[in-house]
Amino acid sequence: MSAIPERFTVVLKPQLTDAEGHLDHGTALRSATVERTGDTGASGFPRYEGDGVHVDIDPSTRTVEAATVDGEELPYGWVAEVADDE
Repeated sequence: MSAIPERFTVVLKPQLTDAEGHLDHGTALRSATVERTGDTGASGFPRYEGDGVHVDIDPSTRTVEAATVDGEELPYGWVAEVADDE
């Protein structure tokens, strides 16, 4: 595995699927630049924090494994993703 990135941009999206059930997370409602803390989150992956967002990210797949926003869990159905332009 290559070096663990120091920062990511995370986007929060409001849905898992569209009305027909196709994978479609919708338009990003919020974004945050998060920086690596040096800690490991409960998921076992590196912890990142910034702009009220706390996430554990698997750096090899760029998958958000755990997320809280402003101290709360994401609303049901919401998705946190690493931005495509990273």
